[in-house]
Amino acid sequence: MIWRAFPLHPDTPEEGRTLEELFRLKGIPMNVEKAMAGMKKTAKEHGLEFGDRRMTYNSRMAQEVGLWAQEAGKGHEFHMAAFKSYFVAGDNLAKKEVLLDMVRRSGLDPEQGEQVIEERTFSDAVDRDWDLSRQQGIMAAPTFLMGLDRLVGAQPYATLEKMAVRYGASPRADK
Repeated sequence: MIWRAFPLHPDTPEEGRTLEELFRLKGIPMNVEKAMAGMKKTAKEHGLEFGDRRMTYNSRMAQEVGLWAQEAGKGHEFHMAAFKSYFVAGDNLAKKEVLLDMVRRSGLDPEQGEQVIEERTFSDAVDRDWDLSRQQGIMAAPTFLMGLDRLVGAQPYATLEKMAVRYGASPRADK
């Protein structure tokens, strides 16, 4: 599977901002406590850890490192490490030490990871992803696009399968 990172809020400063501030700035009425409780409940139902995150951080460098990890055959491992860092531990993904810890936990070479970060090796590729997300109106992750259909946010498997079948995929036989 190819992972592509799309920006949600590229204007988020490196030090981050509270979720309340983020939604207020975007003009989105949001009860953050209620939303987080719902996300935590859904994660638990699916056997996923989910922490008490109250901040959002700029994920630009994590996206760049993620593309490198993907190219190195460790994309899934890196994205799982990023999920745990961000959604479970509440770590700031804009911090170099956090990124390098995710690199190590992914089984990648930290020295190469540091070089990717310092040289911004995947900056142009992430710029292209950001351009594509703007062109396609993607403002949330995950967003699933097939043909003219779009699903936004975490979706039940059955919903994703129904959309995929509509576009020619075979239904899963082991249900």
